[in-house]
Amino acid sequence: MKYIVKNYHSLLNLKETEIAIKLVKDTFERKLAYNLDLLRVSAPLFVDPNTGLNDNLSGKEKAVSFKVMDNMELEIVQSLAKWKRYALKKYNFDVHKGLYTDMNAIRPNEDLDNMHSCYVDQWDWEKVITKEDRTIDYLKKTVRLIYKALKETIEVVKKEYPILNTELPDDIYFITAEELLALYPDKDSKEREHLICKEHKAVFLIGIGDKLKNNESHDTRAADYDDWKLNGDLLLYYDMLDIAFELSSMGIRVNKESLMYQLKAKNEEFKLPLMYHQAILNDELPLTIGGGIGQSRICMFILKKVHIGEVQSSYWNHDYLKELEKDNIHLL
Repeated sequence: MKYIVKNYHSLLNLKETEIAIKLVKDTFERKLAYNLDLLRVSAPLFVDPNTGLNDNLSGKEKAVSFKVMDNMELEIVQSLAKWKRYALKKYNFDVHKGLYTDMNAIRPNEDLDNMHSCYVDQWDWEKVITKEDRTIDYLKKTVRLIYKALKETIEVVKKEYPILNTELPDDIYFITAEELLALYPDKDSKEREHLICKEHKAVFLIGIGDKLKNNESHDTRAADYDDWKLNGDLLLYYDMLDIAFELSSMGIRVNKESLMYQLKAKNEEFKLPLMYHQAILNDELPLTIGGGIGQSRICMFILKKVHIGEVQSSYWNHDYLKELEKDNIHLL
């Protein structure tokens, strides 16, 4: 899908854009770490698929794999949702302390457009919580801290580049997927997101993965990392493209009860013998909250770009690049 952009002109040239990208990333990373009390750690680019550590995302995406010298097949990570819980245990993180890392992934089957690339870059973060923290209120508290980091970053960038007059509301609007369906019962899930974001500008949509009253899920989610009742997406209205702009997917992670329920709901109980799933069932991993936050998406939003290729270097075919140039869109 190509979004129509009329009379577009980037507010920053290519060199200014590269400098601004670094400012956005450095600032947001620092603000996020401070607000959530996170420590930066190193993370793998690939994992052994037999451990169950790779993220299956919606279940449709195919992980990129390759063989090493001893003929062992490894997979490029699709996210680090599961690996992070192991890291929190290995590094012996205390309650309400956490980690973050750079995550890079390759998604070769992605439909490429203004918002989607086959290269994924995000901050993956995770922190230890208690049983009592597994509530909607704790989820909202954490979302507000991430939103605060975003707003603080915007202010830093605006001081350096006054032309980038990005504005967001003081607070983020919370709504459940079920409530959103009740508001717009005759719309599909993406149309519902667009309407609520256009009205409130910054929205956190709670409860994604399980079936709603219309017997459909708002969107697909893996069964074995987020608790579908305690997760959600951080969405912004992006006037440059007139879309609901997903910035982050996050949530309180599964415990053994929600893991069993969700695996059964998706007919994936065959995963139960895997190392990761056994560790949850045997209470060997900490209870956590975590998520991923798109690095290029934050840059795209704050720097007022209309194509993700303006803030990241990825693959686009020659004809597509020529078509974009006609619209005055020049990719990195």
